[in-house]
Amino acid sequence: MERITAAEEQIAHLVKAVEELSDVVARQARELERLARRVGMLMEREAEREAMGNTIPLADQRPPHW
Repeated sequence: MERITAAEEQIAHLVKAVEELSDVVARQARELERLARRVGMLMEREAEREAMGNTIPLADQRPPHW
């Protein structure tokens, strides 16, 4: 009977750990989606800015120390 009780306790702890990890993964997925949207918006904004002006794209500019 003790073995069954010990196994049930261990299963309960494992279930709790899995639920906590699931919450973490879900939260990280939401954060990744939010960050991906922001990066997309920034890329669009930069593309529009480059299209409006006759400047060299930022990626093609030399760093100031050169």
